[in-house]
Parts: sequence; structure tokens; C-alpha cells
Amino acid sequence: MSKDLNLQLLPDRLAVCRLDATDESPLRARSGVFSVTRTADELSVVCPEEDAPEGAEVSGGWRALKVDGPLDHTATGILASIAGPLAEAGVALFPLATFDTDYVLVQEDDVDRATGALEAAGHRIAPR
Repeated sequence: MSKDLNLQLLPDRLAVCRLDATDESPLRARSGVFSVTRTADELSVVCPEEDAPEGAEVSGGWRALKVDGPLDHTATGILASIAGPLAEAGVALFPLATFDTDYVLVQEDDVDRATGALEAAGHRIAPR
């Protein structure tokens, strides 16, 4: 299991949005974290709150913890080493991965509890 990760708390408040699977992809976020995932069941968008697509079901108030990357695609346990301490601290998470790294979204109200739990588990959080 990966230990002693370096993470950075990103400044933007994010929204996790759900649209119908047949909706057009809303490629309009200006900056920051922006992710679009389409399945047969839905179109999910993670974006800055101010860029949430009109008509979407929106869950706002998320903050992203970015794992310093790039990560080796064969590495195991990275997400588990983050999810475990967060679960023990009672912090819900929304994971997101890119080619280079992983992100873990937590509710803004849980940021202090989340960063404390991760630091206690040996991870380092960049100053915020």
C-alpha cells in the first residue's frame, strides 16, 4: 500500500453534476478541475461550482485534494491509503482519476477533519 503521499488542497469549490446519458457534454469550464464521464446510464461532470451545467442535478461544496504525480499506472493501494483514513474519520469522498494522478474530493465542511486524518496517516498536505 502506498504511504507518505504528497497531496495539495486545491482552492476551487467544485460541483459534482449529473445529466442524462444523452445530454451534450458541457465543455465550457474556464479553468481548474474539469472532468466529464459518460456511461450508458448518465453523464457526470465535475467542475468549478460557477460552471455547473444548467439543468443538471448538482452536489456542490466539494474541495479537491490532488495527489502529487505523475503516478505509476501499476502502483497499488494509492486510493486505499487515502480512503482508509478518511473512512475512519467519517469523511465521505468522491474519487477522480486522470492519466497522471488521483484526486479525492471531500465536502468543504470536512476539509480540516480530512487533512488531519490524512496527516495522521503519514501523508503530507501542502500548506493551504
